[in-house]
Amino acid sequence: MDSLSQVVLGASVGGAVMGRTLGRSALLGGALLGTLPDLDVLIDYGDAVANFTEHRGFSHSLLVLLPASLLLAWVLQRWRPAISLWRWWAFTGLCLLTHPLLDSFTTYGTRLFWPLGDPVAISSIFIIDPLYTLPLLFAVLWALWRPPARTALATGLTLSSLYLCWSMMAQQWMTQRVMPVLAERGLDQAPRLVQPMPFSTLLWRVTVLGEQQRLEIVTGVLDSGDALTVETFPRSPQDYAEAMQVPAGRKLAWFTRGFIDVEAGPDQLLVTDIRLGVPGLHPFQFVLAEQQDGAWKALPSYKLPRPMANPEAWPALLDRTLARRPVLCLTSLEALPAGSPCPSVMP
Repeated sequence: MDSLSQVVLGASVGGAVMGRTLGRSALLGGALLGTLPDLDVLIDYGDAVANFTEHRGFSHSLLVLLPASLLLAWVLQRWRPAISLWRWWAFTGLCLLTHPLLDSFTTYGTRLFWPLGDPVAISSIFIIDPLYTLPLLFAVLWALWRPPARTALATGLTLSSLYLCWSMMAQQWMTQRVMPVLAERGLDQAPRLVQPMPFSTLLWRVTVLGEQQRLEIVTGVLDSGDALTVETFPRSPQDYAEAMQVPAGRKLAWFTRGFIDVEAGPDQLLVTDIRLGVPGLHPFQFVLAEQQDGAWKALPSYKLPRPMANPEAWPALLDRTLARRPVLCLTSLEALPAGSPCPSVMP
């Protein structure tokens, strides 16, 4: 999640656990602990793909944070021995562990059990969602003004947690809505990703990987039952196989669960994480290799500049989220009336 959400989550947890004893210091300490795992962004792992896939790695692992929180609790207990070790551990442990647990609800991927297992990505909440953050923010501001405000903090934590529960329910709802369309196309068993569009859980994007193409469907909670609009994008198994010849390509495929687009051009091997952003506005695109003597030679991977969004895309996104226009074409990022066809990129 975004930094503000992690700050107010840590502050809320810290205030709820230790606010009566430490007052405003519990809020400040919780905010600090709540942002601590993200300091791994300062580490350079060697190239762009490594930095991308190792973020939310060891610093977000429950196997690391649990003992680290106990050690930190022991240090704090030496400083304030009147507070028991177990209470200090409740403070440090909950403030630290809630950070990666919240991150795991996003699409990016969180190594909750590093160095074991695959990234966890529930994909039920966008990285910035005001409806999650605002209850926590209001509770923290109230607690800063009138500490300890444990009731306000508990209310904020309850509302934000219920919102996460709602996000998973909405995700399942949208999944069931698109399944008949996928079954008609023989793709009901194909890899799929169901995730919210930016800033709310009212509008959802469904990405499905077929053999020669991928499908993109946008559907929303406020939709009135109009036929689903299915957009298709080319997908080359041959290009995908080319990317698997390069270690960085295999790493990206593992990290994204295969939700990548590969362009094996005449000179460069370009891989895009298609989970994040939308077609034409994917923020994570990497050059992995160059062609030499008819074979791919791996490079220290580098990231291409983030594409700029057309300012008109944001009003279109709002119109589609509120169902004022029931069609949002990802190829052009424009909202259209019911029944309008989207331009296709397939031949």
